[in-house]
Amino acid sequence: MVTTHNLGFPRIGKKRELKFALEQYWKNETTQQTLQQTATELRLQHWQEQASMNYVPVGDFSFYDQVLDTSFLLGNIPDRVGKIEGNELDSYFRVARGRSGGDTDKQCVHAGEMTKWFDTNYHYIVPEFEKTTQFSLHAENLIDQITEAKQQGYNVKPVILGPMTYLSLGKSKDGSDKLALLDQLLPVYIELIEKLKQQGLDWVQIDEPILVTELATPWQQAFSKAYSQLASTSINILLATYFGQLKENLGLACKLPVNGLHLDVTYAQDELEQVISDLPNDRVLSIGVINGRNIWKTNLSETLDWLEPIQQLLKDRLWLAPSCSLLHVPVDLNSEQKLNNEIQSWLAFAVQKLAELKILANALNYGRDSVAQELADNLADINNRKLSKQINNKIVKQRVSQIEATMGERQSNYVQRADIQANKINLPLFPTTTIGSFPQTTKIRKVRKDYRLGDIDRNQYQLAMQEEITNCVGEQELLGLDVLVHGEAERNDMVEYFAEKLAGFIFTQFGWVQSYGSRCVKPPVIVGDISRPTPMTVDTIKFAKSLTDKPMKGMLTGPVTILNWSFVRDDQPRSETCLQLALAIRDEVLDLEQAGIQIIQIDEAALREGLPLRKSQWKTYLDWATFAFRITANGVKDETQIHTHMCYSEFNDIIAEIAAMDADVITIETSRSDMELLDVFDQFQYPNAIGPGVYDIHSPNIPSVESMVQLMQKAAQRIPLQRLWVNPDCGLKTRSWDEVKPALKNMVAASKQLHEIFNQ
Repeated sequence: MVTTHNLGFPRIGKKRELKFALEQYWKNETTQQTLQQTATELRLQHWQEQASMNYVPVGDFSFYDQVLDTSFLLGNIPDRVGKIEGNELDSYFRVARGRSGGDTDKQCVHAGEMTKWFDTNYHYIVPEFEKTTQFSLHAENLIDQITEAKQQGYNVKPVILGPMTYLSLGKSKDGSDKLALLDQLLPVYIELIEKLKQQGLDWVQIDEPILVTELATPWQQAFSKAYSQLASTSINILLATYFGQLKENLGLACKLPVNGLHLDVTYAQDELEQVISDLPNDRVLSIGVINGRNIWKTNLSETLDWLEPIQQLLKDRLWLAPSCSLLHVPVDLNSEQKLNNEIQSWLAFAVQKLAELKILANALNYGRDSVAQELADNLADINNRKLSKQINNKIVKQRVSQIEATMGERQSNYVQRADIQANKINLPLFPTTTIGSFPQTTKIRKVRKDYRLGDIDRNQYQLAMQEEITNCVGEQELLGLDVLVHGEAERNDMVEYFAEKLAGFIFTQFGWVQSYGSRCVKPPVIVGDISRPTPMTVDTIKFAKSLTDKPMKGMLTGPVTILNWSFVRDDQPRSETCLQLALAIRDEVLDLEQAGIQIIQIDEAALREGLPLRKSQWKTYLDWATFAFRITANGVKDETQIHTHMCYSEFNDIIAEIAAMDADVITIETSRSDMELLDVFDQFQYPNAIGPGVYDIHSPNIPSVESMVQLMQKAAQRIPLQRLWVNPDCGLKTRSWDEVKPALKNMVAASKQLHEIFNQ
């Protein structure tokens, strides 16, 4: 009989219950006990949703991030946090965001660095290591959750992040070799696994996704060493890989002394035959047959065609699961009440994906006749999508076919453009600006909601938005910023806002996915060919420009970010979809320029996260992704200044490609990493201007003038003064005005102090 299991379930709740509980606690509006009660209720609901599985995961729930959970599980807590009074949850939130609920300014600390989880839009808190780092087991929370699930009668499979991936994801703060910590780390893992066995469990899932990346020889050797020691424990280990192919690590993965191996066949189906051949005959093979990262239905009949021979070969050794944790998809399609029925029939969220998995298992265990109607319905939906008129647009496809390389080239090089722009825009040394968005207040959200529900008409809505824009521009002038923005009051999300104005997208009501902590996004769904029917931002930016004599930035989201932060079509190459987006945004850029907007920012926050996990495959992606940006941005005149923004991601290893995008100004995150991201400029002469973010907007802490000056002085050691901007590291929509005003006031003061320092 085929065994079914899940690698992880969305933790936020169908209506984002976890988000709201966290934010209430952080505002000191509720107690820690209430927060814990919400967490308990969510876990019980989620296990119930997975009750049809032979094993349900435990340990996949998190208040903020599963990597941070692992740091606390292993006792790896930064000293700056451990010295502050409070319980474990207080310390946890201080690492995550700089402070816990009810903390005073004296209890604030520097939050942990945050970056993207492999090639997803999920963010994790980077573990911190030093040569002297010690580990100790703190498994009480995990054991409590196991007890909860067992009391409800579930067959439990704990989920823990593996020691090799944990070390790989971390950062050495003193330059020491983090792999050297493995000898200290493994005994703690062995102690943990033995404790799990004492709970009466048969299996533990250990996630090692770095097996789908290129590993240096010492790391490959360390894998063998680590799992030889873990094999001494008395519990069955399911080693889980996902997000890519094993390639040169395939033999290593199959030889590791574990009891089962999980393979993500949405990426690695062509490796399946070799894995089956190499895996010892006493090992379980878990096949990730349902895509855990996109929302399209699985073709169940087609999947069974290749699964049935494997079942005949493996018999009880075959397990079925989604490809990865379902953390990356919305919770339940049944929550949607407004989707077009035809399109809804093409989709599957987390709950529906598990139902698909059960249909496959029943077909294998009891024959296709046992699920004949389900298979017929599924096939009808798959075929309906292929034939739908909502997908193809010949005009869009023709326009893409006519793209020429010269469309991606500026008229002059950067040095020449910079002189022209300096004379035209006339900015001081260390010019100050923000990344685009300002606080999304309760008032703003209510106006948008009232308009969406029809409680106010379009004229009332526009007047309300103009009032907010007027207020935002006025506040920026009072603060003394040099380049202003309109504040994006009308924008619910930097991707969804544009997607709503483009043809080829559809939208959900409750398709929320966690990005980090309480931050959730609702990715639009690309169902067809993309075009821009009418201008999207021109009138709004022109209104904002009319309110001030200072330069006003036009704010757009770039094609690669819209692509990477949407649920993308799986019936054509991503590169083709990206070029469709590039042409649509290019039209908007040219209309903004025509309207007299001298500075246009095209955010590509998600450029790096689209990179394949193997460097050998990077060039293909970077070629089409950077070309798409250039098509979007480079049709303008020399006097128009193009900005782009990239948030939390390591980009030092693609700095040449970023430079080739040829944006006049790039703004990046450097505050949490203490300007470490600028180390690359010691070797690479970045040719254009750069704004290294000095204000960590993901923390409620107010940065001091001194701290921002120190960060910019570090930047000035690497970048010529004339090419440095001063700005936050990201948009300000998640912060309150009470936090933003003093932080930006300090930022402007820091810029003035820098003038004095460097004019001496």
